[in-house]
Amino acid sequence: MLNGKTILITGGTGSLGKAITKHILKEYPDVRKLIIFSRDEQKQFQMAQEYPSRQYPQIRFFIGDVRDLDRLKRAFQQVDFVIHAAAMKHVHIAEYNPEECIRTNVDGAQNVINAAIETKVQRVVALSTDKACAPINLYGATKLTSDKLFIAANNVKGVNPIRFSVVRYGNVMGSNGSVMPFFLQKKKEGVLPITDPDMTRFNISLQGGVDMVMYALKHALGGELYVPKIPSYRITDVADAIGPECEKPVIGIRPGEKIHEEMITSSDSYNTYDLGAYYIIVPTVPTRPLEAFLSQNQDKKVPAGFNYNSGDNTDWETVESLRQLIKEHVNASFEV
Repeated sequence: MLNGKTILITGGTGSLGKAITKHILKEYPDVRKLIIFSRDEQKQFQMAQEYPSRQYPQIRFFIGDVRDLDRLKRAFQQVDFVIHAAAMKHVHIAEYNPEECIRTNVDGAQNVINAAIETKVQRVVALSTDKACAPINLYGATKLTSDKLFIAANNVKGVNPIRFSVVRYGNVMGSNGSVMPFFLQKKKEGVLPITDPDMTRFNISLQGGVDMVMYALKHALGGELYVPKIPSYRITDVADAIGPECEKPVIGIRPGEKIHEEMITSSDSYNTYDLGAYYIIVPTVPTRPLEAFLSQNQDKKVPAGFNYNSGDNTDWETVESLRQLIKEHVNASFEV
């Protein structure tokens, strides 16, 4: 699918961007070019040490910001596929710096769309988050806006055959700023601060996130929003898995946080179908007949009023399963 193609990843030096890079180079050794687009020169420098040009001549590092439309247009020249992973993502930081969050997550999304339409990009897959579903914080609101922009882009592209789609998932295990690396660090101090003992979150591995992006690149017709079927965890179980002997004071939730996260609301249910491994939310203003988005005899509509909530999930991680996942995906040397 990607051999002979040029792929660009915005936010390519982030946790998921690096995981996608690793996957592409392993699975598609004949990729024509893989462009890492980000604004952090230090992270690019460090990543370049992992992928020296002699060994990986197909990698290019491109300094740029999604806020800069002209720079994006330059970067998108002769690019086939764009994976949009750049975002300002920390909830509490976005609450205190709202304009910066909007400029990156909303204006940046529109810039990616405009640059992709004006160049010869064939497909764009944008990364979303569970916080975009029924948002109560600015980060979630900007990502919901971003999702809507990418879905609507399929209606304003004119005769351009480009396809825009979105993948939405929960907390990525071991990603920068996520709870597991934070708790592993705090374990050294003997204290694991709990925001709220009832808090739950969806959980997906980096590879699971990569697999969703690859699925969308291969199958999306344009306008779909993909949601994975993944387990939830209780924040208290994560704490018990990492530091059973640690103190666990309850410190209260941070600005803009939810107790539980959603990925599909009951209002979304009227446009949601079960694909097996994933749910798909089809566009409310479709560019194709509904049948085009669905597979014969496999996809089925979810019941009216269905919602997908981390607190009501039927699939749960346990303390023991979390310990195994931490060792496999976060820190190979982890021991209780």
